[in-house]
Amino acid sequence: MSLAPRSLRSQLLIGILLPLLIGFGINTTSLYRQALRAADTAYDRTLLASAKSIGEQLQVEGAGDAAHVLPTVPYSALEAFEADVRSRMYFKVSGFHGEMVTGFEDLPPWRGKLPNKGPYAALVDFYDDTYRGQPVRVAVLLQPVASHEGRGMTTIQVAETLELRQTLARQILVDTLWRQAALLLVLVAAVLWVVQRATRPVRSLSAQLRDRAESDLAPIAAPGAPRELQPLLDALNQVMARLAHLLEHQKRFVRDSAHQLRTPLAVLKTQVQSALRGDVEPTQALQEMRHTVERATQLANQMLALAKVEQLRQQGDAPLVDWAEIARAVALDLGALIAQAQLDFEIATVPAPVRAHEWALRELTRNLLHNAIKHCPEGGTLAMRLVSDGRTAALTIVDSGPGLAPELREHLFQPFAAGERGGGSGLGLAICGEIVRTLSGSIALDDRVSGGRVAGLDATVRVPLADNQLR
Repeated sequence: MSLAPRSLRSQLLIGILLPLLIGFGINTTSLYRQALRAADTAYDRTLLASAKSIGEQLQVEGAGDAAHVLPTVPYSALEAFEADVRSRMYFKVSGFHGEMVTGFEDLPPWRGKLPNKGPYAALVDFYDDTYRGQPVRVAVLLQPVASHEGRGMTTIQVAETLELRQTLARQILVDTLWRQAALLLVLVAAVLWVVQRATRPVRSLSAQLRDRAESDLAPIAAPGAPRELQPLLDALNQVMARLAHLLEHQKRFVRDSAHQLRTPLAVLKTQVQSALRGDVEPTQALQEMRHTVERATQLANQMLALAKVEQLRQQGDAPLVDWAEIARAVALDLGALIAQAQLDFEIATVPAPVRAHEWALRELTRNLLHNAIKHCPEGGTLAMRLVSDGRTAALTIVDSGPGLAPELREHLFQPFAAGERGGGSGLGLAICGEIVRTLSGSIALDDRVSGGRVAGLDATVRVPLADNQLR
């Protein structure tokens, strides 16, 4: 089962708020750890002060190797550092040779070493340990003790339980969290407001499209839309313009088909009724009906061809074909008509690779050559020339007919516009014009003048050559 696509608003919210939440989590953790380090530094300073206070009260008795430290440290030396009853402090003093002097004898001995560069101007080390089943923070101070008789280095350990530190850590965490949460709520509200405001044009555009009539393909007017939506609006308007053009083409095709086919069908009906009544001979009636059916068939085929041109236009990229091969094939197909008219026919082509559908090029060439054959006098001349200048391919059909009046040249490219002689459906040149437009080319009908009179008509089609050559 396919999942429903997420809305643009939800994607924006997730894309903005998720990194924001992650960043706030990292920032909160970092602030909390910094606060703990600051609290540890402050309490470690208290432990160091306790150790120094104890060291200041130590005395030495004896001289030389017999010198030893007197256990003269009263417990009152620690009372000033136990202002908060939530934590307890323990101490231990070791003599010159590591012997127990005073304090808590079961306090674990120091096994570490002094740091190379500490934060205090003293021989002190801080570490975490466990004493009597409780975690403690221990400060170890190496204190020189001297008298007139002897001197040495004592080791003073002062340990403190972590209740007070943990209480302070929790307070720091709570203060950090609620401040960060308050700031986060403000930012979330701001993001929600901004996203809601930023997506308002999208919702407005959706409502505008939803409320449109089914046949309304007019361009969308959204002057207040942000710049980021303009490419989408432009593309949408282009699609709607193509749809409007296609719909109009279909309507015109249906309208023209109904109008143009009505006449031959009505004529055919009349001919059938006349034959049934016996008004004309059966052979003559059949010939007349065959002629009417042929005209109706030609008309239907040409109208379908006109519709197919529009279909090819919608298909996009066309294959690479050689126009010269198609031109020669068309000339061969119409060879019987050329021979029947006893025309002096000449053909000359060069390779002309173009991007086009083969059917379109074949229909274009056939219509132009067929028109030229019809308008050439019997025994006249007819030529087909395909040349290339490296950028465009030009096909010219040269006939020896009566030419064309200037006012009819553009008019003939409109559907159902017949020439001076009539007799056709008026769709041949219209099909040629549509095909040329799909190929981004041009078509021209020019009289050829010789000796001050019209010697014939030149129909010239120019189409851009393909970028890559045929292999």
